Amino acid sequence: MADGALDTYLNDHLAGAMFGSNLAEQVRARAEGMPLGEVMKSLASEIEEDRQSLLDIMDSVGTAKSVVKQATTWVAEKTSRGKFGGLVGTDPVLGTFMALETLSLGVEGKQALWTALRAVADRYPALDPAEFDRLIDRARAQRHILERERLEAAKEALRGDA
Repeated sequence: MADGALDTYLNDHLAGAMFGSNLAEQVRARAEGMPLGEVMKSLASEIEEDRQSLLDIMDSVGTAKSVVKQATTWVAEKTSRGKFGGLVGTDPVLGTFMALETLSLGVEGKQALWTALRAVADRYPALDPAEFDRLIDRARAQRHILERERLEAAKEALRGDA
């Protein structure tokens, strides 16, 4: 059975994972037919797989999902669609750049999660340190890809010819 601190930590990251998974899918859908869309197709799938891995970990240690955090995240993600999609006065190119930056930061946070869980895996018999090594490597690869795409988007969004 998980303790209160672990429950809170996992639920906070689950909220972020839900936001990130939905945001990755948003970017993929908006960039369909473009090179970014192809990149996001595999990344969005992996990010969703990582969210499911977190849910599996939560189940294995006995952590229940926080309905309040899930609902709050749902509202935040729906609100982000306007900003990142250019519906509230944000340039769609800038919105894509900001969405990629948000995803990149989220993946960095996910890597921190996997690293922290690997560090305490000896306290929770249900946790497999080798699985965290795989998840950490995947997060690093995702971050590398997102950073490349983020910098390309920055060149367009922050071109300085306002």
